Amino acid sequence: MRRIDVPPIWLIGFAALAWVQGRFFAFGLSLDGAITDLLSGLLIGAGIILAVMAVVEFRRHCTTIIPHQTPTTMVQSGIYKRSRNPIYLGDVLILAGLILRFDAVALLVLVPVFVWVLERRFILPEEDRLRRTFRVDFARYERQTRRWI
Repeated sequence: MRRIDVPPIWLIGFAALAWVQGRFFAFGLSLDGAITDLLSGLLIGAGIILAVMAVVEFRRHCTTIIPHQTPTTMVQSGIYKRSRNPIYLGDVLILAGLILRFDAVALLVLVPVFVWVLERRFILPEEDRLRRTFRVDFARYERQTRRWI
């Protein structure tokens, strides 16, 4: 079960809900237009770039990227100097961009719900593992680097 309880699966599920709403239940709401298309592309692109930058840092430090595993190294370089959770931030940006791309205006409310799910299911347990494993280093990192931005 833990193998399927990963953020990309949650992202796909939330994006699928947005696609269904945009495709079949428009409710007369629409933000369709060139500016929305541009914004959705920028959000999706920024989310992908953040995630790739984060994965590169994990690979560079030879530690796990799997959310439910204990890392062997605490990554604090690269994009991790700016955000403790750049992959999750990227996921949120991708979801927001997809909601706009699918013109699923009514489901923009999914963005804060998705953030809540990520925090409860992944971020808080991960930070607890980091806190137990890297005690002083994590305490310093937590004070210096914000969770999201």
